[in-house]
Amino acid sequence: MKILVLGGTSFVGRAIVEDALRSGAEVSLFHRGMTGADLFPGLTRFLGDRETGDYDALHEGSWDAVVDVSGFRPRDVDQAMDALGDRVGRYLFISSHAVYESEGIAPGSTEDTPRRAPLQDAEVLDDETYGRLKVACEDAVLARHGARATIVRPGKVAGPYDPTDTFTYWVRRAARGGRVALPADPEQPVQVVDSRDVARLVVQLLAADRPGAFHAVGPAEPVTLGGLIETCARVAGTEVEIVRVPADGVPPMFPLVRPHWPSQQRSPARARAAGMPATPLEVTAADVLAWDRGRGEPPLQRGFSPEEERAVLARLSA
Repeated sequence: MKILVLGGTSFVGRAIVEDALRSGAEVSLFHRGMTGADLFPGLTRFLGDRETGDYDALHEGSWDAVVDVSGFRPRDVDQAMDALGDRVGRYLFISSHAVYESEGIAPGSTEDTPRRAPLQDAEVLDDETYGRLKVACEDAVLARHGARATIVRPGKVAGPYDPTDTFTYWVRRAARGGRVALPADPEQPVQVVDSRDVARLVVQLLAADRPGAFHAVGPAEPVTLGGLIETCARVAGTEVEIVRVPADGVPPMFPLVRPHWPSQQRSPARARAAGMPATPLEVTAADVLAWDRGRGEPPLQRGFSPEEERAVLARLSA
């Protein structure tokens, strides 16, 4: 199978390329050449820039499938599809759970949950625009490719090479042990999916030529946020005491903290039936811990710094 990946050198895309290569696929990459330029040296690369609409490199060639990892606005997918024309078989778009309405859903919601109103353009990607832009991207892919369209909607993805710091924050924090400040209810459910499970699902869907939408959520067993922190501590060989602290003044989108619990309890049944594995949370945490230590534990962009956490805990004890 010949697969073109739009992206493919960062996080989820990197995992997809690695899995596709293990499956024996012939993989080509379209990217700017700015991230992961030293990865996959034997692959054919097409250089371009989606931000400027530069798809000139894609005006020749044909592929059995394209995996769109880096489409965030409708113009991204429209321009890519215009450039590729009828020279691709299946178009698999990596979307997001942010496409869904949050009100009126219950635990176990499926891929048929109502989506938000589409948004055709916005320069800033934030809580208000990101999901709605993804809805419009999905619509564009479905309108153009119909039964040859596949949509994968990952939850919060975790694993080595994660640039978001979201799961990494808790892995690193639990590894320090001691009193852990948590500005949320420890009983909050949380869904993280290993990047390699997302990749396996994508490659399986392409191999089976399956249309439709699929939740990519994990882990293998339901877990609370408190349970996730404790799992990370066990993996690191430490002990933690979770201390619930006020959320006042905490930055929005604190790692894995979500006010709407049913959005963290979506059904993975359709994706599991299509071949998505379920990596145990312990394995994901161990691999992220090893990767983070191997890169020298650079400063994280999310969560409390050690100094901020100590101050929060001190105020609580005063």
